[in-house]
Amino acid sequence: MNAVIILNEGPYGSERSYNGLRLAHSLRKNDPEGAVAVFLMGDAVACAKAGQKTPEGFYNIAKMVKRVVDGGGEVLLCGTCLEARGIGEAELVEGARRSTMDALAAATLEADKVLVF
Repeated sequence: MNAVIILNEGPYGSERSYNGLRLAHSLRKNDPEGAVAVFLMGDAVACAKAGQKTPEGFYNIAKMVKRVVDGGGEVLLCGTCLEARGIGEAELVEGARRSTMDALAAATLEADKVLVF
């Protein structure tokens, strides 16, 4: 299956992005032949900011982003949203990359499932 997961919420405060990344990882694990693309928009672009330090025992969403990338998934970020928040490409988790709405449109057209968190 080819899935696109669109995240809109910031990394902490709500668990939507957390749950979307959990699902992305599980989809890759349970369907290794399938494709998973996670597209971060709005405040969700902060999920891929490297160097996050969370309290002991609390999830670190940047590590979850990296786990999706390391598992063969794609993590794409809205370039306009990055610019609006003053986040540069050099500040991103390794493997996450700046993207465009055109790339999201293309991925959506190719997807079997599109999930929005």
